[in-house]
Amino acid sequence: MRVDPCFFCGRPAWPSKGITFMRNDGKSFRFCRSKCHKNFKMKRNPRKLKWTKAYRKNAGKEMVVDSTLQFAARRNVPVRYDRELFAKTVKAMERISEIRQRRERIFYKRRMAGKRAREVAAARKLVAENEHLLPRLRGSEKRRLAELAQETGQDVEELEREELAKKAASKKTKAFGGEVKRLRVRTDGGVEEISERVAGGGLVDEDDDDENDFEDVDDDDEMDTD
Repeated sequence: MRVDPCFFCGRPAWPSKGITFMRNDGKSFRFCRSKCHKNFKMKRNPRKLKWTKAYRKNAGKEMVVDSTLQFAARRNVPVRYDRELFAKTVKAMERISEIRQRRERIFYKRRMAGKRAREVAAARKLVAENEHLLPRLRGSEKRRLAELAQETGQDVEELEREELAKKAASKKTKAFGGEVKRLRVRTDGGVEEISERVAGGGLVDEDDDDENDFEDVDDDDEMDTD
């Protein structure tokens, strides 16, 4: 059973799966899925799409130069069937796949070495450039933390970080809009509780809305009767 790679993305195209495209000159193209077939018909370059093997190999993210990759090359040399040779070939394929996986893990570790340090350096650079946007402590608070550090023997910077974290946690965000309840005094001396919606920048009285709605309905009724 031969498993051909996808012509566009490089993934394995299993037998009876995917799409086979036959060109007028007799050349066949195997695709693992309709996505690759559509991109091929749109004449897109697989080296410019990040989800293809060609892009990853061109960007240095895949192992390209290795002796285990030569065994997967297609050979159009007919070989007479031999049971012993077939058994040895299956064992060799398993062993080669193990070696290739181990070498791919080593290649990945070498490629990703130092990534954490680069991310930390980039984050520190970003903080240094936008330091004016960070929250700051008042002079009185800094003096109080300095006195506290002298008494307890703690680090001043650590105390300042803790104080800033407490301030950030204590801030509560107010939701836009809401409902407000207040008391209204009637003309007969009674008191009633009404609710108002806060929308935009002012208050909207629900009772006023209801009255406007009823007025609109009355006008419509009058127009219908006429």
